[in-house]
Amino acid sequence: MPKHSKRFAALQGKVDNNKNYAPDEALGVIKECANAKFDETVEVHLRMGVDPRHADQQVRGVVTLPNGTGRTVRILVFANPEGQTLAREAGADFVGAENLADEIMKGWTDFDVVLATPDMMRVVGRLGKVLGPRGLMPSPKTGTIIPAEELPRVINESRLGRVEFRVDKTSNIHVPIGKASFPQEKLLQNFAALMEALVAAKPTTLKGNYIHRVTLASTMGPGVKADIAAASALKSAEVAA
Repeated sequence: MPKHSKRFAALQGKVDNNKNYAPDEALGVIKECANAKFDETVEVHLRMGVDPRHADQQVRGVVTLPNGTGRTVRILVFANPEGQTLAREAGADFVGAENLADEIMKGWTDFDVVLATPDMMRVVGRLGKVLGPRGLMPSPKTGTIIPAEELPRVINESRLGRVEFRVDKTSNIHVPIGKASFPQEKLLQNFAALMEALVAAKPTTLKGNYIHRVTLASTMGPGVKADIAAASALKSAEVAA
């Protein structure tokens, strides 16, 4: 087993590993434990009851966190000349077509979101081996392949806190919901928005429990288990920010 620092051991002592915390209480513990020298990211880690080997048990989607993620998002857009103009006016960081694809094939990946218009998939398609493993490949399921006229809206949503969630090969989902410096009520509202989207994305063919474990943690802090039923019942409209 890996050895933890004295700092981490002290923080771990503040967490009851045998307890499933109410969502608000769990976030309170997370904020108390986030004492690193930088503004730690708060993440939600979920153990799902799906088998990702089956196409009908994939869990994937997007959600716009009402209070953002607290991080600067670098947006890359593949589009035709008309779409490129719209993307630049909307504030995209990188805009182009074949020129961007060539740079990515050479190893350039200094961006966080990739959007593409449908006609650009002939260019983007060859980037699957580079973008796919990083979770950046444009897809209709995540709303990242869009008509040119939709680019301003999606670029704006990405700036405000649009995040993607998807189950990985080990049946886990990992999603950031903000920074430890956020007020607790804003983290709770972001958490609620994520859980609403996850519940809505439940495969209709799934039998058995959908979510097996919900754990919250900051970048350098210990994990805190949240009560699954309470987390799944969260509604962002009912959480005061």
